[in-house]
Amino acid sequence: MRKQWISILIVGLAFGTAWAIRGQFGHEQGAAWAAGIGALAMVLVARRKDWYSRMLLIALSSAIGWGAGGMISYGQVVGYGRSIDFPNAMYGLSMLFVIGGLFGLLGGGFVGLTLASSNEKRVNWGSLVAEMAAGGLIAYSFLIGQLEILMTPPRSEAWAVCLGAGMAMLLHMVRNNFNAPLRVAFFSAMGAGFGFAFGNFLQILGNVLEIDFNMWNVMEYSIGFFGGIAMAYGVFTSHWPEESLIPERWENKAAFLLLFVFIPLVVFTNSRFWEVIQNNSTIQKNPDDLTHFAAFASLTVIIAVAVLGGLRALRSESSFSRQDTIFFFMLYFGAYIFISYCVTGAFSGIFHLNHHLYIVNYIVVMVLLGKKFPAFFDHSGLSIKGTRWLLYLAAVLVIILVLVVILINIHGELNGSHTRFPVK
Repeated sequence: MRKQWISILIVGLAFGTAWAIRGQFGHEQGAAWAAGIGALAMVLVARRKDWYSRMLLIALSSAIGWGAGGMISYGQVVGYGRSIDFPNAMYGLSMLFVIGGLFGLLGGGFVGLTLASSNEKRVNWGSLVAEMAAGGLIAYSFLIGQLEILMTPPRSEAWAVCLGAGMAMLLHMVRNNFNAPLRVAFFSAMGAGFGFAFGNFLQILGNVLEIDFNMWNVMEYSIGFFGGIAMAYGVFTSHWPEESLIPERWENKAAFLLLFVFIPLVVFTNSRFWEVIQNNSTIQKNPDDLTHFAAFASLTVIIAVAVLGGLRALRSESSFSRQDTIFFFMLYFGAYIFISYCVTGAFSGIFHLNHHLYIVNYIVVMVLLGKKFPAFFDHSGLSIKGTRWLLYLAAVLVIILVLVVILINIHGELNGSHTRFPVK
């Protein structure tokens, strides 16, 4: 059983590192790229030959599900966690648990449904997407428009859209007896939710101790790490069809274009090259040239990855092997790290320790992937039947409460703190 946890740890390391990189880009596209990397790592440690042929679809489903949560604004909520009074600090960490939970719910759910779809029982994606769209619209209209339950005023309240869509997805799973995807969605939500709240705790603790490190990046790493290991745990302790659906060629082509062309280009067009270089006081001349060079280097890498990946896909004729999956994983992951360096000013001489740690994590993951560890457990893991899931939820909330009590007793007023509830 210990070896299975090594496999789970590999997914956590890959997902955590990618999500930390995502902190440089933000929004849906940044989350989508990170989630695609995490899913490819999971396919590699699973070592199921039929999953290799579906790796692009699995990665895309992860990118769409986890990426959808990128519409949620959480900067204001992070500030509540920095408060010195219990109500506001508890509100901040608990709402981060909700936000992280919505990331994991949608991401884990989509991955689980993709893995569960088989010739005997296919997922009706058209119906599911329609139900989720309706659920998101209804939840937002009711919670925000009518009841005015605002989590992040004055910022976007898109969390309600994700909540409604997630609830609709769960109902679809229950109605169609997709039990394994339900488990993955649940554990992913719990892991990512805890990871976000715990990450905020680590961020504040690091600021209080005056640790010279990007503690915001630590928080981002935390949600990815715990969300990744929770999703992997849900997958490796569930039962899946013995033979997965063989994708049509057009499905693999569409997934490849979205993963390796569309998402990277959207990330590129929304990168902040000029902003980083302009705000760097150490640059004395030619900031425009540096900006253009960094942008050119990033675009070159994106194009190279798309071309190399496309040639590999054509050669494999969509019948992918483990070697193909490793190739795509290395390309996709490596390009994300490189562009992160470019965006944060590497060509102007700016290098951050956390970026070097991305490379360390990348090397560790690649070394571990070269070794063979079992991934699937011989028996099902934690059950979510009956009221047991309420106990898991309660346990996590108790841990968050303890973290809040620790926080409010170790610091005074902090920069960036917000107050939602006036406390006398």
